[in-house]
Amino acid sequence: MKIESVKSLAIKDVKVIKFARFMDNRGYFTEPYRKSNMMGHPDLQVLKNISFVQINESYSLNGVCRGLHFQWNPYMGKLVRTVSGHMVDLVLDIRKGSPTLGKIIAYDMPTSDSGTANEWIWVPPGFAHGNFFSEDSKIEYMCSGEYSQGCEAGISPLADDIDWSLCDQRLRSSFDGTVKRSGILSEKDKSGLSLKNWLNDARSENFVFGKC
Repeated sequence: MKIESVKSLAIKDVKVIKFARFMDNRGYFTEPYRKSNMMGHPDLQVLKNISFVQINESYSLNGVCRGLHFQWNPYMGKLVRTVSGHMVDLVLDIRKGSPTLGKIIAYDMPTSDSGTANEWIWVPPGFAHGNFFSEDSKIEYMCSGEYSQGCEAGISPLADDIDWSLCDQRLRSSFDGTVKRSGILSEKDKSGLSLKNWLNDARSENFVFGKC
């Protein structure tokens, strides 16, 4: 695996890892993941003690929005990449006591077979995660905890008390145009909690800044 760069986003705990593709006249070859490269990179010490125990794949049609999901007992961090199509990833801080509590960021993650690199985004525990799609897309995500029914919840991406002030305005506009106007959401996601209702829920004490 050749890691080209690692960068932090507006919420510094969220990382983007760019990895190379090796192109020739046949197409390309790439190693999306190699444990020694990920865990040994000086800018990825946050992953040093992480074990990925589950891999999920999803296919979404143009206009779909998923999320915003999170889990405890066990906590689930996610390493997410776009396999095909165009995903915009959404990350909402739900850690009580965090300086960015209630703020959401978005990261644009298109991919194509002709690109010389692709990217992962690391969404650690303590964040509600979702995404929306501007074309038919397939994504893959590696999880640091196995799915635990009954220990999960969701905040609606349409909740009007989410703070978008840190979000790239172009991506916020894309969300408004794609999701708010005519987005395809499950009933569960559409009727998810507001941020206020979640923070008033006793289960929110599972997510405390510096402890999860």
